[in-house]
Amino acid sequence: MNKWLRLGCFCVCSVFLIIALSACKQEEKLTKVKVAEVTHSIFYAPLYVAESKGFFKDEGLDVDVNTTWGGDKTMTSLLSNGSDIALVGSETSIYVKAQGAKDPVINFAQLTQTDGTFLVAREDAENFNWDQLKGKTFLGQRKGGMPQMVGEYVLNQHHIDPHKDINLIQNIDFANISNAFASGTGDYVQLFEPTASLFEKEGIGHIVASFGEESGQVPYTTFMAKQSYLKKNEDTAVKFTRAIYKAQQWIGKHSAKDITEAIKNEFDDTDPDVIEMSIERYKKQHSYSPDPLLNEKEWELLQTIMDQSGELPKHIPYSELVNKQIAEKVTSEK
Repeated sequence: MNKWLRLGCFCVCSVFLIIALSACKQEEKLTKVKVAEVTHSIFYAPLYVAESKGFFKDEGLDVDVNTTWGGDKTMTSLLSNGSDIALVGSETSIYVKAQGAKDPVINFAQLTQTDGTFLVAREDAENFNWDQLKGKTFLGQRKGGMPQMVGEYVLNQHHIDPHKDINLIQNIDFANISNAFASGTGDYVQLFEPTASLFEKEGIGHIVASFGEESGQVPYTTFMAKQSYLKKNEDTAVKFTRAIYKAQQWIGKHSAKDITEAIKNEFDDTDPDVIEMSIERYKKQHSYSPDPLLNEKEWELLQTIMDQSGELPKHIPYSELVNKQIAEKVTSEK
């Protein structure tokens, strides 16, 4: 091999080595963030869009999302440092504060702004009226959780006492509620998507009302972290929120079909048509928050809902558990 050929080979190898080292260096620069999500749901589409569209990576973040299945497990993960950020109902931060936590959990970015459940009836009701629930068996959600509290709030708004006027069942685990209804238990059930649309498609039940439309805007699901984490990692929290905001804006500008394409790999066992149908419902009722800012009016409605259901341990001022500065900084950027 002549010296020119050897030199050429050396140069090519050097270039590849530099590229490889640069790639490794770039990967090393990514800040790891562990996120615990309370459940894995189409309701959380902006989170998955932020990942699939590379918005987290653009911010220099390597986000690892793990499903912890339940508000109690999610908060345990956060409080024990098993995760850095939790995606869960805002009510959990109030419960933690009321227990006297020295390092309270702070809400810093809102993901969804309405309830995400639908009222599914076993029998089709062409002209549904809420009074039709009276005397019937209703499969509700876990006591003390946002779905159940919003459910009771809506029933009360329609002059239905959930503990007197209906046979309310609350002792079934979240993961088994849909199976119980499909097996014949209950006349009505409160379900998230895509199960609600799937049941309607398969003829198991019929969507007759939306708890999200009935209850109004509330900080239903937010990103939160311990106060100490936000103090030490404010820059990371800002980058994380900026990525979420990009995803929220992207969702606002794209169709349900486009969003389905972006997140379908997160739901391999769900028909893309059902995913699209679910997203369309959520977009129609504005469940996906257009920005990460949790406002005080929503915070007060949350506590009104908790109080009416008998689950509010004490009123917590907005300023104590909500960091609005991070979301305001991100949304004010150009």
